[in-house]
Amino acid sequence: MNVDSAAVDPAARAAAAEQAVRTRHLRRVWGMPGTALGRSGWPPTFGQRLHWHWNYWWQAHLLDCLVDAQLRAPDPERALLIARFVASVHRRNFGTWLNDFYDDIAWLGLALQRVRGLNLSTVDSAIAEIGARLHEGWTDELGGGIWWRRGDRFKNAPANGPAAIFHAREGDAERAGALTRWLSATLVDPATGLVWDGIRADTGALVKNIFTYCQGVYLGACLEQSDVDAAARTVRAVAAQLAPEDVLRGQNGGDGGLFAAILARYLALAAVRLPRPEAAVARRIVVASADACWRGASAAPGGPLFSAEWSRGAPAPPLGEVPERDLSVQIGAWMLLEAAATLY
Repeated sequence: MNVDSAAVDPAARAAAAEQAVRTRHLRRVWGMPGTALGRSGWPPTFGQRLHWHWNYWWQAHLLDCLVDAQLRAPDPERALLIARFVASVHRRNFGTWLNDFYDDIAWLGLALQRVRGLNLSTVDSAIAEIGARLHEGWTDELGGGIWWRRGDRFKNAPANGPAAIFHAREGDAERAGALTRWLSATLVDPATGLVWDGIRADTGALVKNIFTYCQGVYLGACLEQSDVDAAARTVRAVAAQLAPEDVLRGQNGGDGGLFAAILARYLALAAVRLPRPEAAVARRIVVASADACWRGASAAPGGPLFSAEWSRGAPAPPLGEVPERDLSVQIGAWMLLEAAATLY
C-alpha cells in the first residue's frame, strides 16, 4: 500500500491506523450524545449498528490503543474521547465494570490503569472493583492461579497473564508473583519454551494449544516481575516457532484478530527492557511485522484496511464475509503499528 510519502514514518502509520478505526468503527452508543464505542464489524450489520455485539474485551484493547495514540501525539480532542469511551463502556455494560470472565476484566483493568496514569478520567473505583474481582478468582486448586471465568473449571494463560500484569502495576507484588510462578510451573512447555493455553480442573489435562497471545501475556508478566531469563526464553521461542521470516502469524478474525497484536505489544516492551541479544530479536519481530502489515493493507474509506494475516494482502472493499471486517483485526493492526512506533 502507498497511502502517501509518510508511509515510511512509523508514527504516521500508527496515525493512519487510528484514523481508519475511528472513522469506520467508532460510533455513539444507542445514539446517545457524548458516548462512543467501537462497532464490532465494518460494514456493520444491523446488530452491530446497535452495539448489540459489542465485545467487551475488544473494547478494552480499543481503549488501550487510544491511550497509545495519546502518548504518541497528545491531543485534547482525543483526551475527551477517551473519557467518553470509558463512561460508555460502563453504560453499555449495564452500569458495571465487571463480567464473568477474568481475562476480560483484567484487560479492561490494564487499559484503565493507563488512563489513570494520564489523568484522563476518574477510574480509581473501577480499578479497585476489577482488582477485587481478580483476587476472588484465585484458588489453590491445580497449584494456584485464577479461573478463566467465574464458575468454570479451567485455568489458563489468557486470564492469569494479564491479571499478573495488572496486580504488578497496582503494586501487589505478592499476587503478581504468585500468578507468574504458577504460569511458569504449569503452562510453560519445557521442551519448546512456549506457553500452553490452560489446564482443566475436572481431568487435570493440559490444553496444549499454542496461541500468540498466551506468549504475549506471559512475556508481559515476566517483564513486570523482572524475570529476565524467562522473558528472554519466551522471546527466543517466539522467534523460532511463531514468526516465520520475523512476521508474527495471525489467527484469523473474531477474538483471534487480537492475538498476535497482544504479543507484539509485549515484544515492544521487551525490546527496551531486555538485554541484547533478545531485545534486538524482539524489536526485529515487531518492526518486520509492522512493515508487512502496512505493505499488505488495502485502500478503504477512512484509511487503510489491514489483513488478518500480516504476511499477506488484505482484500479490497466491498467486503464479504471475511475476517478483515472484524474490529478485532483492525485494532490488532493499529496496536502493532503503535508498538512499532515506540521503537524509533
